[in-house]
Amino acid sequence: MKQTAVAKVYAKSILELGDDKKIKVADELTRLTEVINKSNELENVLFLEVFTADEKKAIFTEVAKKLELSSLTVEAVKYLIDENRIGLLPLIFKEIIVIDDERRGFMRGTIEGNAETIDDSFKKKIEGFLKTKLGREPQMNYVQNNNITAGYKVTVEDLQLDASIDNQLEQFKQSILSE
Repeated sequence: MKQTAVAKVYAKSILELGDDKKIKVADELTRLTEVINKSNELENVLFLEVFTADEKKAIFTEVAKKLELSSLTVEAVKYLIDENRIGLLPLIFKEIIVIDDERRGFMRGTIEGNAETIDDSFKKKIEGFLKTKLGREPQMNYVQNNNITAGYKVTVEDLQLDASIDNQLEQFKQSILSE
């Protein structure tokens, strides 16, 4: 919980500095995160305590050059390394994406169901409902979840709609037990 609050402060600060300098920090951190996720070696260097801050910064500087990251993003990551807070980078990135999505007027979420895929027209209905209810454009991804017998679970930010058979049976069970 505390780390999330700290990550939000960093995210807001980095985004505000990016706004002042007209730098798309969210896009740059997305590219950086994709590279880190593809390279176990880079992830190990940045996040394991085995390497010194100087070693981490040297490797990161080379990666930053290849990705053509702005000096703002480079200095922010180096600061996290120096302060031994580089482990917060994934949380900071997540918060930056959430804030950036809000600014752009859309939100991300997931639809979970038992089937391999979801019918496109049904997905559009869910997105239309969410747009009407929340006033922002949703970007929904479908995830197969074998723990759901039938129906769907929709999660967007703090909102969760559970229209699964499992949930309905659980609610029915609780209503009988409470009588």
